[in-house]
Amino acid sequence: MTTPAPTASTRDTDSTPQAYEPAAMPTIVCIGDGQLARMLHSEATELGLRFRILASGAEESAAQVVGDVVLGDYRVEADVRRAVDGADVVTFEHEHVPGEIIAHLIADGVNVQPHDRALVHAQDKLVMRQALAAAGAPVPPFAPIDSVDDARAFYAAMDGAVCLKARRGGYDGKGVWFPADEADLIRLVEEQLAAGTPLMAERKVTLLRELSALLARSPRGEVRLWDIAETNQDGGVCRWALAPAVDVDEERVTAIATGIAEATDVTGVLAVELFDTPDGIFVNELAMRPHNTGHWTQNGSVTSQFEQHLRAVANWPLGSTDMTAPVAVMANVLGAGEDWQDTLAERMATVWRTYPDAKIHLYGKGHRAGRKLGHVNLTGSDRDATLADALAAAHYLAHGRWPN
Repeated sequence: MTTPAPTASTRDTDSTPQAYEPAAMPTIVCIGDGQLARMLHSEATELGLRFRILASGAEESAAQVVGDVVLGDYRVEADVRRAVDGADVVTFEHEHVPGEIIAHLIADGVNVQPHDRALVHAQDKLVMRQALAAAGAPVPPFAPIDSVDDARAFYAAMDGAVCLKARRGGYDGKGVWFPADEADLIRLVEEQLAAGTPLMAERKVTLLRELSALLARSPRGEVRLWDIAETNQDGGVCRWALAPAVDVDEERVTAIATGIAEATDVTGVLAVELFDTPDGIFVNELAMRPHNTGHWTQNGSVTSQFEQHLRAVANWPLGSTDMTAPVAVMANVLGAGEDWQDTLAERMATVWRTYPDAKIHLYGKGHRAGRKLGHVNLTGSDRDATLADALAAAHYLAHGRWPN
């Protein structure tokens, strides 16, 4: 039998295969070394991007897995400049980089997403409140607290319903105080002002539940929103997020989140945390990066918040945010007080035998009580059952036993 001659389409013209050239793809530099950078790295690898981080140490969550790590301090401009050398885009996994450093980079032509004028709204709670109020977004009554007299006046105006906040640096419930009475408020204000902590206060609201509106926006102005999620906080730490939230005025919440994105000119992922109260919806916090309340998108959405953030800051077309199941739940795995290194593999195996659909995401962090060590994602069709299963799986990972 005669073998047919190869056609033009199949004939080899060069026996040397063309190698993939990563230099042709953008270099994304992320300032930060925690679990968010770790999960951004996973998506960057899938997209073929070159990904570099500025990390404080080689043992940090993201530094354990990222191949291109620059060690340094994000508060030191020389260290930041070493990390961003040759970057096509610079982005963040936290909001703590000093604004003047970001402004200096931008002035020198570095492509920083989001820019300092946007990021300041996630860095300073008073600046955020003032900008949101000016943009017409719903916020509780608030005031700067620069003295004991300011505190007394605000306490009287709010009939004692006061929440005191550090303007900068607070997270996971840190830097937030609920004074028992006026004397307690004055004591807190005196202590914090003496320690050099800039303060603000706002009216304490009656909370029915918390919501999270997550979106991504690119420099060209393209915006994509995910389904609104209901979230649960305990001691200021997120326990779980469930999408989609029910009994929500989606049109209003979507308009609030989109308006904030436009007013602040944010790029990348924006998380708008909201209070649902008897008096309506109020904006609580902003995060201009991937956010804990959006982890459900990894397995519950066509495009995760991590992939979308990279696509947004690179000014690429944004992906679909449609849900992949009727219900998606994220449950955080929080350190339970005892080390789990010797039994972690067994715990994971037990969870998967019980919940084979569970997606376990671990951060490579050392154990500490209350610390976020990972999370579990589950999708399903029944809200209550899917939430209960995700919480049970997270509990078993943390404690080595099922909840009672």
